[in-house]
Amino acid sequence: MTTHSHHDNVEKQFGSQANAYLTSTVHASGRDLQRLAERLSSFPHASVLDMGCGAGHASFIAAQNVKQVVAYDLSSQMLEVVVQAAKEKGLENIATRQGYAENLPFEDHAFDVVISRYSAHHWHDVGLALREVNRVLKAGGVLIMMDVMSPGHPVRDIWLQAVEALRDTSHVRNYSSGEWLSLVNDANMIVDTLLTDRLPLEFSSWVARMRTPAALVEAIRLYQESASAEVKAYFALQEDGSFTSDTIMVEAHKAA
Repeated sequence: MTTHSHHDNVEKQFGSQANAYLTSTVHASGRDLQRLAERLSSFPHASVLDMGCGAGHASFIAAQNVKQVVAYDLSSQMLEVVVQAAKEKGLENIATRQGYAENLPFEDHAFDVVISRYSAHHWHDVGLALREVNRVLKAGGVLIMMDVMSPGHPVRDIWLQAVEALRDTSHVRNYSSGEWLSLVNDANMIVDTLLTDRLPLEFSSWVARMRTPAALVEAIRLYQESASAEVKAYFALQEDGSFTSDTIMVEAHKAA
């Protein structure tokens, strides 16, 4: 699949679901947003880029703690949701910009902090995107990445990637903690902290949010039923299809 066609697929998948992501409990709340708010409170004068901002939840948190936020996403409909929600919240320090993660339309050294939440698993080339992050960060600038994480173990990894791809055809990959360390290091940034957590996912809202076709929902349920005892235990798989994924929060900085 070419980069162009993948980006088209991502925009198609998410444009029509923009409002569903604004109201999604998974996206609108969570310990990771609390941690992000605490961390960004240390940068009151910062200019922040939110890559793959989606419906803007991380951007809204950032805007309450820093000077200026650019909410950046491939989907113009997502960005329209961000503009409207920011207006309703009285947040006047959020600007929006549309584009790819792998080709940032910003000058070198433009941002103090780059954040991203629940987006990187859709990026066609995470390594290239992180090299772009390095380019647009000021010397000593901070990167904070948050996403669902692969368990790393092959059997568990295959199961997670399969259910994610069946649910959402724009899914590329959830990366393991080791992969994240390598990706950040290869982009010439230095990892400072790495924190993992667990995220319960309620099945019916999880597939409804993505408007997963009924045939693929059935395929996910059949695949879940055929999972090994080890996989079912690890992901805390429930009878209704709900399960629990790993998440990761990586903080790194660009060398001064």
